[in-house]
Amino acid sequence: MENYTFPLQLIALFGVLYFFMIRPQQNRAKKEKEFETNLKVGDKIITKSGLHGKVSEMAETTVVIETMSGKLKMEKSAISLEMSAALNKKV
Repeated sequence: MENYTFPLQLIALFGVLYFFMIRPQQNRAKKEKEFETNLKVGDKIITKSGLHGKVSEMAETTVVIETMSGKLKMEKSAISLEMSAALNKKV
């Protein structure tokens, strides 16, 4: 029976790693991808660098954000899901 304890410990370790690290990261990536595809013109957003603005134009992977100082073209992946959701809940 002692010959099986180490392999069982390894399996348990990989199980813990999967459920506490890999799976939550996959869920987060899925939510971010869904958020990016659901963006539309007129949405108020905050980028990951803290820039506030409103989506004025959209392309496949980029957006043009209208800010108080002008328009900026950015990647959709630079938009923060959490901060944008918090901004839109306040309004």
